[in-house]
Amino acid sequence: MERLGHEPFTDASDDLGTADVAIVEPGQAEGLAVAKALRARGVPLVFASIFPADTETRAMQPAAYLVKPFSRYAMEKALKNVLSSG
Repeated sequence: MERLGHEPFTDASDDLGTADVAIVEPGQAEGLAVAKALRARGVPLVFASIFPADTETRAMQPAAYLVKPFSRYAMEKALKNVLSSG
């Protein structure tokens, strides 16, 4: 992300509404809770997981869903698409 000119942060307790996009691992309960909180604030989501999307994650309408392992290019493309559409 830094290479694309963006500053990442990892602490979900920060002001969630200031994020332009969030990359979240929805496979664990904590990640899903963070994703729901971000989504409620209108932050676009990019999910990155070893698991395929299930009904609950699809219902959150992520901008992208990347299944690990994925290339750096796939992540960069997903982020550029999200940020250019906003």
